[in-house]
Amino acid sequence: MAQAMRPNTVGGLFATDGRPHPLQDTLLAVTLVLGLTSFVTAMFHSLHLLSSWTGLVGIITGAYGQWISETTRERFGLILGLGAAGVGFFLGMAHGGLFG
Repeated sequence: MAQAMRPNTVGGLFATDGRPHPLQDTLLAVTLVLGLTSFVTAMFHSLHLLSSWTGLVGIITGAYGQWISETTRERFGLILGLGAAGVGFFLGMAHGGLFG
């Protein structure tokens, strides 16, 4: 039962292994930015091209990030970005689609 005696040195809210994950963190940041951009621009009918393309790319990067993610923090952020990208993508498609 040595694991019960080990102190929690992580200090974060979510589970992490204490090692750097530059690729996963980059995909997380890109997915969040694309998801937020897609979600905000989906509220304007004239920006359907930007909304649908950023949503599509956000869904692809988020799905790949989910596939290679290693910690709960990465997965949590990716799910938020994927949700925003998905909503923005579908609203952009409803307003005119990928090619106008």
